[in-house]
Amino acid sequence: EVQLQASGGGLVQPGGSLRLSCLVSGGTINYLAISWFRQAPGKEREAVSYKGGRGGSTYYSRSVMGRFTISKDNAKNMVYLQMNNLKSEDTAVYYCAARQNNLIASAWHDPRQWSNWGQGTQVTVSS
Repeated sequence: EVQLQASGGGLVQPGGSLRLSCLVSGGTINYLAISWFRQAPGKEREAVSYKGGRGGSTYYSRSVMGRFTISKDNAKNMVYLQMNNLKSEDTAVYYCAARQNNLIASAWHDPRQWSNWGQGTQVTVSS
């Protein structure tokens, strides 16, 4: 079974940067589709970014496009989310998720499509 462990969250000022990490075990990330979601208090879980397996597509939500970058390190079985120019509205618990098969652009943002989830890491953007 694929297991994920997210880390790297913290407190950062607006305009600052953070890099989240997701350690994946029980599967080879080169073949897995990986995503990042976030959930703010009182809000639904929101898709942030997606990277397909086997050279598949990369997607971002409109709210983070141009500021966030998702990447994989296949040798370390790690997935990263580089977050730049952070805003207060980026404050949330961030989760990484994985699945065996790639998703199309209209489906990756649905949390019900993801079968394996990490425990979440808190990101707080505040002055």
